[in-house]
Amino acid sequence: MTPIAVVESCFSTRNGTPRQPLLVPLSRACLVFDTSQVPTAALDGLAEYSHCWILYVFHLNTNADKVWGEPANFTFKAKVRVPKLMGGKMGVFATRSPHRPCPIGLTVAKVEARQGHILLLSGVDLVDGTPVLDIKPYLPFCESIPEALVPQWVKEDNKIVVASVHFSDEFLPSLTSCWASAEKKSLYASPEEFQRLVKQVLSFDIRSVSQRRRPHKHKEVSKTVNNINEVTSDLEDEIDEEISGSDVTYHLTLEGLEISYKIDPDGNVLVEKSALSSYIKINNQNRSGYMLWKDTLG
Repeated sequence: MTPIAVVESCFSTRNGTPRQPLLVPLSRACLVFDTSQVPTAALDGLAEYSHCWILYVFHLNTNADKVWGEPANFTFKAKVRVPKLMGGKMGVFATRSPHRPCPIGLTVAKVEARQGHILLLSGVDLVDGTPVLDIKPYLPFCESIPEALVPQWVKEDNKIVVASVHFSDEFLPSLTSCWASAEKKSLYASPEEFQRLVKQVLSFDIRSVSQRRRPHKHKEVSKTVNNINEVTSDLEDEIDEEISGSDVTYHLTLEGLEISYKIDPDGNVLVEKSALSSYIKINNQNRSGYMLWKDTLG
């Protein structure tokens, strides 16, 4: 299938992207349709709905090369580690894991506005650059099931919700100093609004299961601990060097800004500072919808 649109999201990398939709209301994205495939008129009427379904491809999976390059050699794991089970495994079809036989995702997002071939969304759990296969309106009269049941482990949100999020005295000055460069391509109107996004994102423990079970230190961890969130489950089992979790500085990249933070054993997050990331120079140059968001926000 050929993607019909691409996502321009506030989530620069997979690390920090919410595991479920609508958990972070301030998370924003522009869905930019390919007008060579999709006439603009195809979007007429969509903005009258409050929410929509999005079918997309997990294009950044760690096994993506095997899926696309060597499909004959590709095998998927029948069971995957579940964050809420602290590393316990569950059948892949009982989870929302991106590592599936066919790496296709389904999510719901709030429709904020439509302008031409661009749809403005919020509450997204999509990483920047995600290819989109289809979009459908959300119909609450037949798709909302009040009596629906889920396993008990799914209800245990306390496993991933942190105790508190605080900002150091250095954070806002550091953010303000680099905002002049960041705001040119940002989906947010001010440093203060962006700070609220950071708080919403870090209100959930975005670390990998292995990081939460035994915070560790590797010779590259101090500056690239965000990349460890992207190792495969096989490699996670091999990491065994332990230090106090509050001694590790983690990094989150949003809107091309690198956010440094620590989290103590009791789940209290301290956001230390922000800085321009190389991502903003490489990936964030040709956004089509950021000015539309500025116009929508007034």
